[in-house]
Amino acid sequence: MKTKREDNNDEDEGREFPDLKRQKKLDESSPPPASLAFENALHTLASYDDDDDEKEEEEMKEASGLRGREDNRRAERNGHRDEEEYDDDDDDPHQEANQVKRSRLVEVRRDCPYLDTVNRQVLDFDFEKFCSVSLSNLNVYACLVCGKYYQGRGQKSHAYTHSLEAGHHVYINLRTEKVYCLPDGYEINDPSLDDIRHVLNPRFTREQVDQLDKNKQWSRALDGSDYLPGMVGLNNIKETDFVNVTIQSLMRVTPLRNFFLIPENYRHCKSPLVHRFGELTRKIWHARNFKGQVSPHEFLQAVMKASKKRFRIGAQSDPVEFMSWLLNTLHGDLRTSKKNSSIIYNCFQGELEVVKEIPNKGFFEKRENGDDQNKATTADEHADVILETCRMPFLMLGLDLPPPPLFKDVMEKNIIPQVPLFNILKKFDGELVTEVVRPRIARMRYRVTRLPQYLILHMRRFTKNNFFIEKNPTLVNFPVKNLELKDYIPLPAPKENEKLRSKYDLIANIVHDGKPGEGFYRVFVQRKSEELWYEMQDLHVSETLPQMVALSETYMQIYEQQQ
Repeated sequence: MKTKREDNNDEDEGREFPDLKRQKKLDESSPPPASLAFENALHTLASYDDDDDEKEEEEMKEASGLRGREDNRRAERNGHRDEEEYDDDDDDPHQEANQVKRSRLVEVRRDCPYLDTVNRQVLDFDFEKFCSVSLSNLNVYACLVCGKYYQGRGQKSHAYTHSLEAGHHVYINLRTEKVYCLPDGYEINDPSLDDIRHVLNPRFTREQVDQLDKNKQWSRALDGSDYLPGMVGLNNIKETDFVNVTIQSLMRVTPLRNFFLIPENYRHCKSPLVHRFGELTRKIWHARNFKGQVSPHEFLQAVMKASKKRFRIGAQSDPVEFMSWLLNTLHGDLRTSKKNSSIIYNCFQGELEVVKEIPNKGFFEKRENGDDQNKATTADEHADVILETCRMPFLMLGLDLPPPPLFKDVMEKNIIPQVPLFNILKKFDGELVTEVVRPRIARMRYRVTRLPQYLILHMRRFTKNNFFIEKNPTLVNFPVKNLELKDYIPLPAPKENEKLRSKYDLIANIVHDGKPGEGFYRVFVQRKSEELWYEMQDLHVSETLPQMVALSETYMQIYEQQQ
Protein backbone atom coordinates (compact mmCIF):
# COMPACT_ATOMS: atom_id res chain seq x y z
CA MET A 1 0.00 0.00 0.00
CA LYS A 2 2.81 2.40 0.78
CA THR A 3 4.60 1.97 -2.56
CA LYS A 4 1.32 2.40 -4.47
CA ARG A 5 0.62 5.67 -2.66
CA GLU A 6 4.13 6.88 -3.46
CA ASP A 7 3.60 5.99 -7.12
CA ASN A 8 0.33 7.91 -7.18
CA ASN A 9 2.00 10.89 -5.59
CA ASP A 10 4.73 10.86 -8.25
CA GLU A 11 2.17 10.76 -11.04
CA ASP A 12 -0.05 13.54 -9.66
CA GLU A 13 2.70 15.67 -8.17
CA GLY A 14 1.99 18.69 -10.39
CA ARG A 15 -1.71 19.31 -9.72
CA GLU A 16 -2.96 17.31 -6.69
CA PHE A 17 -0.07 17.54 -4.26
CA PRO A 18 -1.47 20.34 -2.03
CA ASP A 19 -4.92 18.74 -1.80
CA LEU A 20 -3.53 15.30 -0.90
CA LYS A 21 -1.22 16.75 1.71
CA ARG A 22 -4.09 18.70 3.29
CA GLN A 23 -6.35 15.61 3.22
CA LYS A 24 -3.58 13.49 4.75
CA LYS A 25 -3.16 16.05 7.55
CA LEU A 26 -6.87 16.07 8.32
CA ASP A 27 -7.30 12.27 8.23
CA GLU A 28 -4.41 11.45 10.52
CA SER A 29 -5.73 10.71 14.02
CA SER A 30 -2.44 10.00 15.80
CA PRO A 31 -0.02 12.87 16.50
CA PRO A 32 2.87 12.91 14.01
CA PRO A 33 6.58 12.87 14.96
CA ALA A 34 8.49 16.11 15.29
CA SER A 35 9.95 15.94 11.79
CA LEU A 36 6.56 15.30 10.20
CA ALA A 37 5.05 18.14 12.19
CA PHE A 38 7.69 20.45 10.74
CA GLU A 39 6.90 19.26 7.24
CA ASN A 40 3.17 19.75 7.82
CA ALA A 41 3.84 23.28 9.00
CA LEU A 42 5.64 24.03 5.76
CA HIS A 43 2.85 22.47 3.72
CA THR A 44 0.33 24.57 5.63
CA LEU A 45 2.18 27.66 4.47
CA ALA A 46 2.24 26.36 0.90
CA SER A 47 -1.46 25.62 0.94
CA TYR A 48 -2.05 29.11 2.40
CA ASP A 49 -0.56 30.65 -0.75
CA ASP A 50 -2.36 28.19 -3.00
CA ASP A 51 -5.64 28.92 -1.30
CA ASP A 52 -5.14 32.62 -1.98
CA ASP A 53 -4.70 31.90 -5.68
CA GLU A 54 -7.73 29.65 -5.69
CA LYS A 55 -9.76 32.30 -3.89
CA GLU A 56 -8.91 34.86 -6.60
CA GLU A 57 -10.01 32.39 -9.30
CA GLU A 58 -13.24 31.65 -7.45
CA GLU A 59 -14.06 35.36 -7.17
CA MET A 60 -13.51 35.76 -10.89
CA LYS A 61 -15.52 32.67 -11.89
CA GLU A 62 -18.19 31.72 -9.37
CA ALA A 63 -18.32 34.63 -6.88
CA SER A 64 -19.07 33.20 -3.45
CA GLY A 65 -21.10 30.03 -4.06
CA LEU A 66 -18.23 27.59 -4.22
CA ARG A 67 -16.52 29.37 -1.33
CA GLY A 68 -19.51 28.73 0.94
CA ARG A 69 -19.70 25.01 0.10
CA GLU A 70 -15.96 24.64 0.71
CA ASP A 71 -16.30 26.32 4.13
CA ASN A 72 -19.13 23.96 5.05
CA ARG A 73 -17.09 20.88 4.12
CA ARG A 74 -14.13 22.18 6.14
CA ALA A 75 -16.36 22.79 9.15
CA GLU A 76 -17.79 19.25 8.93
CA ARG A 77 -14.34 17.69 8.79
CA ASN A 78 -12.65 19.75 11.49
CA GLY A 79 -15.59 20.05 13.89
CA HIS A 80 -16.41 22.95 16.15
CA ARG A 81 -12.81 23.70 16.98
CA ASP A 82 -11.73 24.51 13.44
CA GLU A 83 -14.97 26.36 12.81
CA GLU A 84 -14.31 28.66 15.73
CA GLU A 85 -10.78 29.47 14.62
CA TYR A 86 -11.73 30.09 11.01
CA ASP A 87 -14.68 32.26 11.85
CA ASP A 88 -12.63 34.36 14.24
CA ASP A 89 -10.47 35.41 11.32
CA ASP A 90 -13.50 36.67 9.42
CA ASP A 91 -13.58 40.46 9.44
CA ASP A 92 -17.33 40.84 8.83
CA PRO A 93 -18.68 43.19 11.52
CA HIS A 94 -22.17 41.67 11.21
CA GLN A 95 -21.03 38.46 12.92
CA GLU A 96 -20.68 40.01 16.39
CA ALA A 97 -23.86 38.22 17.46
CA ASN A 98 -22.09 34.87 17.17
CA GLN A 99 -19.04 36.02 19.07
CA VAL A 100 -20.33 34.88 22.46
CA LYS A 101 -21.10 31.41 21.13
CA ARG A 102 -17.67 31.09 19.52
CA SER A 103 -15.87 32.27 22.65
CA ARG A 104 -17.35 29.38 24.64
CA LEU A 105 -15.60 26.90 22.37
CA VAL A 106 -12.11 28.27 23.09
CA GLU A 107 -10.11 26.22 25.58
CA VAL A 108 -8.77 28.27 28.51
CA ARG A 109 -5.52 27.15 30.12
CA ARG A 110 -3.40 28.57 32.90
CA ASP A 111 -0.22 26.74 31.98
CA CYS A 112 1.50 27.63 28.71
CA PRO A 113 5.04 26.44 27.91
CA TYR A 114 5.74 29.55 25.83
CA LEU A 115 5.20 32.24 28.47
CA ASP A 116 8.94 32.55 29.00
CA THR A 117 9.33 33.70 25.38
CA VAL A 118 7.37 36.92 26.05
CA ASN A 119 9.73 39.89 25.54
CA ARG A 120 8.45 43.02 27.27
CA GLN A 121 11.38 45.09 26.00
CA VAL A 122 9.99 45.16 22.43
CA LEU A 123 6.35 45.85 23.30
CA ASP A 124 5.12 49.28 22.21
CA PHE A 125 1.39 49.96 22.16
CA ASP A 126 1.64 53.67 21.33
CA PHE A 127 1.31 53.23 17.58
CA GLU A 128 -1.80 52.60 15.54
CA LYS A 129 -3.39 49.16 15.83
CA PHE A 130 -2.91 48.03 12.23
CA CYS A 131 -1.80 44.64 10.91
CA SER A 132 1.77 44.89 9.62
CA VAL A 133 0.87 42.71 6.59
CA SER A 134 -2.68 43.57 5.55
CA LEU A 135 -2.78 47.11 7.10
CA SER A 136 -6.24 46.32 8.46
CA ASN A 137 -7.41 47.51 11.88
CA LEU A 138 -9.95 44.71 12.38
CA ASN A 139 -9.24 41.85 14.80
CA VAL A 140 -5.57 42.80 15.34
CA TYR A 141 -3.26 40.81 17.61
CA ALA A 142 0.16 41.80 18.94
CA CYS A 143 2.90 39.20 19.01
CA LEU A 144 4.30 39.31 22.55
CA VAL A 145 7.63 37.87 21.36
CA CYS A 146 8.58 40.37 18.64
CA GLY A 147 6.03 43.16 19.21
CA LYS A 148 4.61 43.21 15.67
CA TYR A 149 0.89 43.45 14.89
CA TYR A 150 -0.93 40.76 12.91
CA GLN A 151 -4.54 40.21 11.95
CA GLY A 152 -6.73 37.28 13.09
CA ARG A 153 -5.80 33.95 14.62
CA GLY A 154 -7.58 31.49 12.31
CA GLN A 155 -5.70 29.01 10.15
CA LYS A 156 -5.53 31.40 7.20
CA SER A 157 -4.67 34.50 9.22
CA HIS A 158 -1.41 36.42 9.28
CA ALA A 159 -0.89 35.81 13.01
CA TYR A 160 -1.28 32.05 12.50
CA THR A 161 1.22 32.16 9.63
CA HIS A 162 3.67 34.19 11.71
CA SER A 163 3.44 31.66 14.56
CA LEU A 164 4.50 28.88 12.17
CA GLU A 165 7.16 30.82 10.31
CA ALA A 166 8.87 32.53 13.25
CA GLY A 167 7.96 30.17 16.09
CA HIS A 168 6.34 32.99 18.10
CA HIS A 169 3.37 31.55 19.97
CA VAL A 170 1.92 34.15 22.39
CA TYR A 171 -0.46 36.83 21.08
CA ILE A 172 -2.75 39.39 22.70
CA ASN A 173 -5.93 40.76 21.17
CA LEU A 174 -5.52 44.55 21.19
CA ARG A 175 -9.26 45.13 21.69
CA THR A 176 -10.39 42.41 24.10
CA GLU A 177 -6.97 42.09 25.85
CA LYS A 178 -7.25 38.26 25.75
CA VAL A 179 -4.04 36.29 25.28
CA TYR A 180 -3.88 33.24 22.99
CA CYS A 181 -1.31 30.61 22.09
CA LEU A 182 -0.95 29.97 18.36
CA PRO A 183 -1.09 27.71 16.41
CA ASP A 184 -2.73 25.65 19.19
CA GLY A 185 -5.46 28.27 19.58
CA TYR A 186 -6.15 28.04 23.31
CA GLU A 187 -6.58 31.09 25.54
CA ILE A 188 -3.98 31.78 28.23
CA ASN A 189 -5.27 32.95 31.60
CA ASP A 190 -2.19 33.78 33.62
CA PRO A 191 -1.84 36.64 36.16
CA SER A 192 1.73 37.30 35.04
CA LEU A 193 0.36 38.94 31.88
CA ASP A 194 -1.65 41.58 33.76
CA ASP A 195 1.18 44.12 33.55
CA ILE A 196 1.03 43.91 29.73
CA ARG A 197 -2.73 44.53 29.83
CA HIS A 198 -2.18 47.59 32.04
CA VAL A 199 0.34 49.03 29.60
CA LEU A 200 -1.97 48.32 26.65
CA ASN A 201 -4.91 50.03 28.36
CA PRO A 202 -4.00 51.93 31.56
CA ARG A 203 -6.73 52.07 34.19
CA PHE A 204 -7.34 54.43 37.08
CA THR A 205 -9.80 54.27 39.94
CA ARG A 206 -11.26 57.46 41.33
CA GLU A 207 -9.23 56.98 44.51
CA GLN A 208 -6.02 56.77 42.49
CA VAL A 209 -6.95 59.90 40.55
CA ASP A 210 -7.49 61.83 43.77
CA GLN A 211 -4.05 60.83 45.05
CA LEU A 212 -2.08 61.74 41.90
CA ASP A 213 -1.07 65.22 43.06
CA LYS A 214 0.09 63.81 46.39
CA ASN A 215 2.27 61.06 44.95
CA LYS A 216 6.02 61.67 45.26
CA GLN A 217 7.14 58.19 44.25
CA TRP A 218 9.26 57.58 41.17
CA SER A 219 8.61 54.70 38.78
CA ARG A 220 11.18 52.50 37.09
CA ALA A 221 11.14 51.48 33.44
CA LEU A 222 12.32 48.12 32.11
CA ASP A 223 15.66 49.57 31.04
CA GLY A 224 16.36 50.65 34.64
CA SER A 225 15.71 54.37 34.12
CA ASP A 226 13.53 56.26 36.57
CA TYR A 227 10.65 58.50 35.57
CA LEU A 228 7.92 60.51 37.23
CA PRO A 229 4.32 59.64 36.29
CA GLY A 230 2.92 62.70 34.58
CA MET A 231 6.43 64.05 33.83
CA VAL A 232 7.32 61.69 30.98
CA GLY A 233 8.77 62.92 27.71
CA LEU A 234 6.77 62.92 24.50
CA ASN A 235 8.34 61.67 21.29
CA ASN A 236 8.74 64.24 18.53
CA ILE A 237 7.47 62.36 15.48
CA LYS A 238 8.57 65.05 13.01
CA GLU A 239 8.32 68.74 13.89
CA THR A 240 5.50 68.05 16.34
CA ASP A 241 6.99 69.91 19.29
CA PHE A 242 4.08 72.39 19.12
CA VAL A 243 1.75 69.48 19.97
CA ASN A 244 4.01 68.16 22.73
CA VAL A 245 4.23 71.46 24.63
CA THR A 246 0.45 71.93 24.37
CA ILE A 247 -0.23 68.45 25.73
CA GLN A 248 2.28 68.84 28.56
CA SER A 249 0.67 72.15 29.54
CA LEU A 250 -2.86 70.75 29.55
CA MET A 251 -1.72 67.81 31.71
CA ARG A 252 -1.22 70.32 34.58
CA VAL A 253 -4.90 71.34 34.52
CA THR A 254 -6.19 69.10 37.30
CA PRO A 255 -9.95 68.96 36.51
CA LEU A 256 -9.25 68.34 32.82
CA ARG A 257 -6.74 65.60 33.61
CA ASN A 258 -9.03 63.91 36.14
CA PHE A 259 -11.92 63.98 33.65
CA PHE A 260 -9.95 62.22 30.90
CA LEU A 261 -8.31 59.68 33.22
CA ILE A 262 -11.68 57.91 33.68
CA PRO A 263 -13.18 56.80 30.33
CA GLU A 264 -16.70 56.52 31.78
CA ASN A 265 -16.88 60.33 31.81
CA TYR A 266 -16.89 60.53 28.01
CA ARG A 267 -18.28 57.13 27.08
CA HIS A 268 -21.22 58.79 25.27
CA CYS A 269 -18.87 60.70 22.96
CA LYS A 270 -18.16 59.17 19.56
CA SER A 271 -15.31 61.48 18.59
CA PRO A 272 -11.99 59.64 17.97
CA LEU A 273 -10.11 62.79 19.03
CA VAL A 274 -11.67 62.72 22.51
CA HIS A 275 -10.84 59.04 23.06
CA ARG A 276 -7.29 59.40 21.72
CA PHE A 277 -6.73 62.38 24.03
CA GLY A 278 -8.01 60.29 26.93
CA GLU A 279 -5.71 57.39 26.05
CA LEU A 280 -2.73 59.73 25.84
CA THR A 281 -3.62 61.27 29.22
CA ARG A 282 -3.78 57.83 30.87
CA LYS A 283 -0.44 56.77 29.35
CA ILE A 284 1.30 59.94 30.53
CA TRP A 285 0.10 59.49 34.12
CA HIS A 286 0.46 55.70 34.26
CA ALA A 287 2.92 54.49 36.91
CA ARG A 288 3.58 51.03 35.40
CA ASN A 289 4.87 51.88 31.92
CA PHE A 290 7.55 49.72 30.34
CA LYS A 291 9.46 52.82 29.23
CA GLY A 292 9.86 56.36 30.47
CA GLN A 293 8.39 58.15 27.43
CA VAL A 294 5.18 58.13 25.40
CA SER A 295 4.69 58.48 21.65
CA PRO A 296 1.55 60.52 20.76
CA HIS A 297 1.25 58.84 17.36
CA GLU A 298 -2.42 57.83 17.58
CA PHE A 299 -3.40 61.24 18.94
CA LEU A 300 -1.58 62.97 16.07
CA GLN A 301 -3.42 60.82 13.54
CA ALA A 302 -6.74 61.83 15.12
CA VAL A 303 -5.65 65.49 15.06
CA MET A 304 -4.76 65.31 11.37
CA LYS A 305 -8.13 63.78 10.53
CA ALA A 306 -10.20 66.12 12.71
CA SER A 307 -8.38 69.27 11.55
CA LYS A 308 -8.40 68.17 7.89
CA LYS A 309 -4.58 68.30 7.90
CA ARG A 310 -4.42 71.85 9.18
CA PHE A 311 -2.11 70.43 11.85
CA ARG A 312 -0.07 67.51 10.59
CA ILE A 313 3.12 65.57 11.14
CA GLY A 314 6.11 67.13 9.40
CA ALA A 315 4.87 70.72 9.39
CA GLN A 316 5.66 73.15 12.22
CA SER A 317 2.63 75.04 13.53
CA ASP A 318 1.79 77.60 16.18
CA PRO A 319 0.95 76.16 19.63
CA VAL A 320 -1.46 79.06 20.28
CA GLU A 321 -3.46 78.18 17.17
CA PHE A 322 -3.32 74.50 18.07
CA MET A 323 -4.40 75.14 21.66
CA SER A 324 -7.34 77.25 20.49
CA TRP A 325 -8.40 74.64 17.91
CA LEU A 326 -8.00 71.73 20.33
CA LEU A 327 -10.02 73.31 23.15
CA ASN A 328 -12.85 74.36 20.85
CA THR A 329 -12.95 70.97 19.11
CA LEU A 330 -12.93 69.04 22.39
CA HIS A 331 -15.72 71.28 23.70
CA GLY A 332 -17.78 70.76 20.56
CA ASP A 333 -17.41 66.97 20.87
CA LEU A 334 -18.05 66.82 24.62
CA ARG A 335 -20.90 69.27 25.09
CA THR A 336 -24.34 67.87 25.80
CA SER A 337 -27.41 68.81 23.80
CA LYS A 338 -29.20 70.40 26.77
CA LYS A 339 -26.41 72.68 27.96
CA ASN A 340 -23.64 74.37 26.07
CA SER A 341 -21.13 73.38 28.74
CA SER A 342 -18.26 70.93 29.02
CA ILE A 343 -15.17 70.31 31.10
CA ILE A 344 -13.33 72.67 28.70
CA TYR A 345 -15.62 75.61 29.37
CA ASN A 346 -15.73 74.86 33.10
CA CYS A 347 -11.95 75.20 33.29
CA PHE A 348 -11.02 77.90 30.78
CA GLN A 349 -14.02 80.03 29.87
CA GLY A 350 -14.16 83.62 31.09
CA GLU A 351 -16.12 86.63 29.90
CA LEU A 352 -15.15 90.01 28.45
CA GLU A 353 -17.10 93.22 28.03
CA VAL A 354 -16.14 94.78 24.70
CA VAL A 355 -16.91 98.41 23.88
CA LYS A 356 -16.44 99.12 20.18
CA GLU A 357 -16.28 102.64 18.72
CA ILE A 358 -17.00 102.54 14.99
CA PRO A 359 -16.84 105.65 12.76
CA ASN A 360 -20.30 106.45 11.39
CA LYS A 361 -19.73 106.48 7.64
CA GLY A 362 -23.40 107.26 6.97
CA PHE A 363 -23.12 110.42 9.06
CA PHE A 364 -20.13 111.65 7.05
CA GLU A 365 -21.82 110.83 3.75
CA LYS A 366 -24.93 112.78 4.71
CA ARG A 367 -22.88 115.77 5.79
CA GLU A 368 -20.82 115.75 2.59
CA ASN A 369 -23.95 115.53 0.40
CA GLY A 370 -25.66 118.36 2.28
CA ASP A 371 -28.52 116.14 3.42
CA ASP A 372 -30.19 116.70 6.72
CA GLN A 373 -28.07 119.72 7.64
CA ASN A 374 -30.30 120.63 10.58
CA LYS A 375 -29.83 117.28 12.27
CA ALA A 376 -26.10 117.44 11.74
CA THR A 377 -25.83 120.78 13.46
CA THR A 378 -27.98 119.78 16.36
CA ALA A 379 -26.41 116.38 16.75
CA ASP A 380 -24.08 115.56 19.59
CA GLU A 381 -20.39 116.06 19.00
CA HIS A 382 -19.89 112.27 19.29
CA ALA A 383 -22.60 111.50 16.76
CA ASP A 384 -19.97 110.54 14.21
CA VAL A 385 -19.11 107.46 16.33
CA ILE A 386 -21.30 104.44 16.94
CA LEU A 387 -20.83 102.72 20.29
CA GLU A 388 -21.44 98.98 20.47
CA THR A 389 -21.21 97.16 23.77
CA CYS A 390 -21.35 93.38 24.01
CA ARG A 391 -20.20 90.56 26.21
CA MET A 392 -18.31 87.68 24.73
CA PRO A 393 -16.76 84.53 26.22
CA PHE A 394 -13.07 83.78 25.88
CA LEU A 395 -10.81 80.79 26.37
CA MET A 396 -7.51 82.70 26.24
CA LEU A 397 -6.39 86.33 26.29
CA GLY A 398 -3.95 87.79 23.77
CA LEU A 399 -1.45 90.37 25.06
CA ASP A 400 0.31 92.89 22.80
CA LEU A 401 4.04 93.38 23.29
CA PRO A 402 5.62 96.83 22.81
CA PRO A 403 7.64 97.09 19.59
CA PRO A 404 11.40 96.49 19.94
CA PRO A 405 13.78 99.45 19.42
CA LEU A 406 14.95 100.07 15.87
CA PHE A 407 18.40 101.41 16.74
CA LYS A 408 21.43 99.79 18.31
CA ASP A 409 23.13 100.95 21.46
CA VAL A 410 26.67 102.26 21.86
CA MET A 411 28.11 98.74 21.89
CA GLU A 412 26.55 98.08 18.46
CA LYS A 413 24.19 95.56 19.94
CA ASN A 414 20.43 95.49 19.85
CA ILE A 415 18.80 96.30 23.14
CA ILE A 416 16.39 93.58 24.26
CA PRO A 417 13.64 95.44 26.09
CA GLN A 418 11.80 94.10 29.10
CA VAL A 419 8.22 94.77 30.06
CA PRO A 420 6.29 93.81 33.20
CA LEU A 421 3.30 91.56 32.70
CA PHE A 422 1.10 94.11 34.50
CA ASN A 423 1.82 96.74 31.85
CA ILE A 424 0.51 94.62 29.00
CA LEU A 425 -2.43 93.44 31.13
CA LYS A 426 -3.75 97.03 31.13
CA LYS A 427 -5.26 96.21 27.77
CA PHE A 428 -8.13 94.69 29.77
CA ASP A 429 -8.71 97.51 32.26
CA GLY A 430 -11.67 98.90 30.31
CA GLU A 431 -9.96 102.24 29.64
CA LEU A 432 -6.98 101.58 27.38
CA VAL A 433 -8.00 101.94 23.73
CA THR A 434 -6.84 99.33 21.22
CA GLU A 435 -7.14 100.27 17.57
CA VAL A 436 -8.01 97.51 15.13
CA VAL A 437 -8.17 97.55 11.34
CA ARG A 438 -9.94 94.28 10.58
CA PRO A 439 -12.71 93.53 9.83
CA ARG A 440 -13.16 97.32 9.87
CA ILE A 441 -11.51 100.29 11.52
CA ALA A 442 -12.59 100.59 15.13
CA ARG A 443 -11.39 101.55 18.59
CA MET A 444 -11.83 98.79 21.16
CA ARG A 445 -11.90 98.77 24.96
CA TYR A 446 -11.88 95.49 26.91
CA ARG A 447 -12.86 94.71 30.47
CA VAL A 448 -12.88 91.33 32.21
CA THR A 449 -16.30 90.58 33.72
CA ARG A 450 -15.72 86.95 34.75
CA LEU A 451 -12.43 85.25 35.53
CA PRO A 452 -11.93 81.57 34.62
CA GLN A 453 -10.55 78.95 36.93
CA TYR A 454 -7.56 78.53 34.60
CA LEU A 455 -6.36 81.62 32.76
CA ILE A 456 -4.49 81.19 29.47
CA LEU A 457 -2.39 84.16 28.32
CA HIS A 458 -0.46 84.33 25.07
CA MET A 459 1.97 87.02 23.96
CA ARG A 460 1.73 88.09 20.34
CA ARG A 461 5.40 87.72 19.45
CA PHE A 462 5.01 87.02 15.75
CA THR A 463 3.83 89.56 13.19
CA LYS A 464 3.33 88.51 9.60
CA ASN A 465 3.48 90.80 6.59
CA ASN A 466 3.55 90.19 2.85
CA PHE A 467 7.22 89.24 2.86
CA PHE A 468 8.26 87.45 6.04
CA ILE A 469 7.45 86.77 9.69
CA GLU A 470 9.02 88.94 12.38
CA LYS A 471 9.57 87.95 15.99
CA ASN A 472 9.42 90.38 18.88
CA PRO A 473 12.26 89.51 21.33
CA THR A 474 10.82 91.52 24.24
CA LEU A 475 11.14 89.74 27.56
CA VAL A 476 8.09 89.67 29.83
CA ASN A 477 8.65 89.83 33.59
CA PHE A 478 5.98 87.88 35.44
CA PRO A 479 5.54 86.34 38.89
CA VAL A 480 5.55 82.57 39.24
CA LYS A 481 3.26 82.75 42.28
CA ASN A 482 0.57 85.13 43.52
CA LEU A 483 -0.33 87.02 40.37
CA GLU A 484 -2.85 89.52 41.80
CA LEU A 485 -5.10 90.78 39.01
CA LYS A 486 -7.37 93.09 41.00
CA ASP A 487 -4.52 95.57 41.53
CA TYR A 488 -4.14 96.17 37.81
CA ILE A 489 -7.48 95.51 36.11
CA PRO A 490 -10.98 96.23 37.47
CA LEU A 491 -12.86 93.08 38.34
CA PRO A 492 -16.59 92.55 38.92
CA ALA A 493 -17.84 92.46 42.47
CA PRO A 494 -18.38 88.90 43.74
CA LYS A 495 -21.72 87.55 44.85
CA GLU A 496 -22.85 87.75 48.46
CA ASN A 497 -21.69 84.32 49.59
CA GLU A 498 -18.53 84.25 47.49
CA LYS A 499 -15.17 85.88 47.87
CA LEU A 500 -13.23 87.47 45.06
CA ARG A 501 -10.65 85.02 43.72
CA SER A 502 -8.18 87.09 41.76
CA LYS A 503 -4.86 85.47 42.73
CA TYR A 504 -3.27 83.09 40.26
CA ASP A 505 -0.26 80.77 40.28
CA LEU A 506 1.67 79.82 37.16
CA ILE A 507 1.52 76.10 36.28
CA ALA A 508 2.81 76.03 32.67
CA ASN A 509 4.97 78.35 30.56
CA ILE A 510 5.56 77.66 26.83
CA VAL A 511 8.71 79.21 25.36
CA HIS A 512 9.88 79.71 21.77
CA ASP A 513 13.61 79.62 20.98
CA GLY A 514 15.25 80.51 17.69
CA LYS A 515 14.18 82.37 14.59
CA PRO A 516 10.53 82.55 13.50
CA GLY A 517 9.60 79.56 11.39
CA GLU A 518 12.86 77.76 12.26
CA GLY A 519 12.89 77.62 16.05
CA PHE A 520 11.51 75.08 18.47
CA TYR A 521 9.25 75.07 21.51
CA ARG A 522 9.83 73.93 25.06
CA VAL A 523 7.72 74.18 28.20
CA PHE A 524 8.23 74.72 31.91
CA VAL A 525 5.69 72.88 34.07
CA GLN A 526 5.15 72.57 37.81
CA ARG A 527 4.80 69.31 39.69
CA LYS A 528 2.25 69.96 42.40
CA SER A 529 3.19 67.16 44.79
CA GLU A 530 6.58 68.74 45.50
CA GLU A 531 6.09 72.21 43.93
CA LEU A 532 9.14 71.66 41.75
CA TRP A 533 9.60 73.01 38.24
CA TYR A 534 10.65 70.89 35.27
CA GLU A 535 11.81 71.90 31.83
CA MET A 536 10.44 69.63 29.09
CA GLN A 537 11.48 69.55 25.47
CA ASP A 538 10.17 66.49 23.66
CA LEU A 539 11.94 63.50 25.31
CA HIS A 540 14.18 65.59 27.57
CA VAL A 541 12.86 66.23 31.07
CA SER A 542 15.04 67.99 33.65
CA GLU A 543 14.45 69.76 36.94
CA THR A 544 14.98 73.52 36.95
CA LEU A 545 14.79 76.48 39.33
CA PRO A 546 11.70 78.71 39.47
CA GLN A 547 13.95 81.70 38.77
CA MET A 548 14.87 80.21 35.39
CA VAL A 549 11.25 80.09 34.26
CA ALA A 550 10.98 83.87 33.85
CA LEU A 551 14.26 84.33 31.97
CA SER A 552 13.05 83.10 28.58
CA GLU A 553 10.91 84.43 25.75
CA THR A 554 7.55 83.27 27.01
CA TYR A 555 4.87 82.66 24.40
CA MET A 556 1.91 81.14 26.23
CA GLN A 557 1.11 80.68 29.92
CA ILE A 558 -1.50 78.86 31.98
CA TYR A 559 -2.35 80.26 35.43
CA GLU A 560 -4.35 78.43 38.08
CA GLN A 561 -6.75 80.32 40.33
CA GLN A 562 -6.01 80.07 44.04
CA GLN A 563 -8.90 78.55 45.96
